[in-house]
Amino acid sequence: MTTTDHDLPVDPATLVPLEEACEWRRDTVGDRYVFRLTEEHVAELDAALVEAEARTDDVLDITRDDFPLPTLGAELARLTDDLVNGLGVALIRGVPVARLGKERASTVYWGIGAHLGRPWPQNAKGHLLGDVTDQGRGYDDPTSRGNEIGGVPFPFHSDGSDLVGLLCLDAGAGGGASIVANAVSIHNELVRDDPELAAELYGTFPYDYRGEQAPGGKGWYTMPVFTRRGERLFVRYIRPYIESSRRHDDAPVVSAAARAAMDRVDAMCADPQFHVAMQLEPGDVQFVNNYHVLHARSAYTDDREHGRIRHLKRLWLETGLLTDDDKPEPFRLAGSSRWWASKGRTKSELEV
Repeated sequence: MTTTDHDLPVDPATLVPLEEACEWRRDTVGDRYVFRLTEEHVAELDAALVEAEARTDDVLDITRDDFPLPTLGAELARLTDDLVNGLGVALIRGVPVARLGKERASTVYWGIGAHLGRPWPQNAKGHLLGDVTDQGRGYDDPTSRGNEIGGVPFPFHSDGSDLVGLLCLDAGAGGGASIVANAVSIHNELVRDDPELAAELYGTFPYDYRGEQAPGGKGWYTMPVFTRRGERLFVRYIRPYIESSRRHDDAPVVSAAARAAMDRVDAMCADPQFHVAMQLEPGDVQFVNNYHVLHARSAYTDDREHGRIRHLKRLWLETGLLTDDDKPEPFRLAGSSRWWASKGRTKSELEV
């Protein structure tokens, strides 16, 4: 039997499409998610960078007030609203990585992120500004995470925050397209056409902690793929972590019906009508709403001999547009990935 976040049975007949204004297909979205920085915007970023560097030498100490953007700030506020209540994806083009260098460009990226929300820790170590690059970890390593694995494609999934951002510092030698699929459209189409299958995805699924559980705690946790809170949809889906939960003898077994439902989600994500692909180039910044959009990466190659190594910087952000009351408990900072709670981290300690 499937359950909601309130642990009540789900009747397929009660399921309804949610947040229909956030639905899109590739042929309707076009390039509306692309925002190109103007010369005036870049000048503002340069000035904000100088201001921030004068106030602190630690990028993690930079706040929105330390990074003033008199006109671009309003555009970023509009983008944030569209990420939460609209398309769920934005691609900002034009951060001058070549001129600034990787370190200062990363500071600009952090400053842009500060105008969208507050940083969340991305792992048990509390990292706030992560690296997505080949870190020598294997795909078959049950404790590796997607940002550490090089070369291989990574399937559609969501991360553990309101928004995830990526700044491209180096595109590598080839490949590595970022592909984003509209999970709202997928949810609503399933509800309309196959509510029995959609109901399976409201049930709980086991996820592997990948070795980051609390000391002495279980190596897995459970969450639904689809959760409704009021009139909002919340999606959490990382199939590799669901599959790797099987290495724990005490983890729940995924039913055949639930597995069929995941297969359907995977097939719909792969269907070109439900996704768009973008090749990130140096200076591109992508933001995605983790609750409405699933993202994937195609295979890529590095050329280490010539220094062409794919390298992105990652941010997880909490926006001010969704309060804790708006979100189911597992999607709140104190409960979403649980590792910071186990390490005694508090929300206030993570705000900058």
